[in-house]
Amino acid sequence: MSDFDVVVLGAGAAGLFAAMRAGQRGRRVLLLDHAEEPGKKILISGGGRCNFTNTGCVPDRFISANRHFARSALARFTQHDFIALVRKHGIAFHEKTLGQLFCDGSARQIVQMLLAECEAAGVDLRLRHRVTDVARADRFTIATDHGTFRAESLVLATGGLSIPKMGATGFAHDVARRFGLPIVTPAPGLVPLTFDGSALDLMRPLAGVALPVVARAGRAAFPEAMLFTHRGLSGPAILQASSYWQPGGPMTIDLLPGQDATTLLLSAKRARPKAEPRTILADWLPQRLAQSMAASHLPPRIMGELGDAALKALGALLRSWRLEPAGTEGYAKAEVTLGGIDTAALSSKTMAATAVPGLFVIGEAVDVTGWLGGYNFQWAWSSGWAAGEAA
Repeated sequence: MSDFDVVVLGAGAAGLFAAMRAGQRGRRVLLLDHAEEPGKKILISGGGRCNFTNTGCVPDRFISANRHFARSALARFTQHDFIALVRKHGIAFHEKTLGQLFCDGSARQIVQMLLAECEAAGVDLRLRHRVTDVARADRFTIATDHGTFRAESLVLATGGLSIPKMGATGFAHDVARRFGLPIVTPAPGLVPLTFDGSALDLMRPLAGVALPVVARAGRAAFPEAMLFTHRGLSGPAILQASSYWQPGGPMTIDLLPGQDATTLLLSAKRARPKAEPRTILADWLPQRLAQSMAASHLPPRIMGELGDAALKALGALLRSWRLEPAGTEGYAKAEVTLGGIDTAALSSKTMAATAVPGLFVIGEAVDVTGWLGGYNFQWAWSSGWAAGEAA
């Protein structure tokens, strides 16, 4: 049996960062993961270029039962701190839309940076170690298929349920329950939405069509791209709205953001009375979508023969297309897990479980979920840093 000051379970973004920071403080740190390589989700993120943070990272872009919980950790290790670390390692990066930062090269550069920092801090990284039991008496005992380890502090950084093909499991939730920590019911987040019935009949032939929209769910609105799929809707706007959508409830989509669709249609009727509606709509919408909307919502007449009421009704639909999703594509396609270990049981400053001395929970395992665009990586860095400072 080997003794350490800190054992971190999970060598993903949050776990690597927590282990790094604890090691920098002189703690003897063991980092365990069942996978054959560290940072697997980092490697596939951002199309292989890792959207590692966002310049506009603020607490109100995170979802939690306690909307103030993330504030402390995000303030103590900010996006600017992580950017400084990236610069220190000479990693070139660029900004895309909405403050999203990506590596110019490969996401592997971020993993290599974290591994280099962990090595410099003396972290003992052991892969292909499957944890079989976790217990606590005076210290934590972590049994694996390669031996047993003990530590004063245990950091749970094994993530959530999203992308199970990458090895995601509910392990952190199971351990939390074992120690009496409450769980906010998990659900897929940042996930494509599925439809059925007439809505799917309309969407399926449009698979592959994309356009800028404003997608709304609850009080949240996201002006980004939407993509039609064979099962429903995806694209950044839909993924963002999915985290706010409640099963059984509606969402609305503005197909012509920043424009008054009704005014456009009535003006086109006067200016081009002999034009077909699908031709007019194709000036503003992708052609296949224009044809579908015209066929579904207008009689087969030229513009000059259409009544104003029909054009006004179509204009209202284009401005606020109300849809009721049947569901989501689930954890297999979800980028993150909503819900998780209840923040009410954790310190917002240290990520420590208030009722279990020495236990820390970080990253996606916690009921804190960021927007699309680098926010969830920043939460991993910030929560990992907070735990690493205290573990």
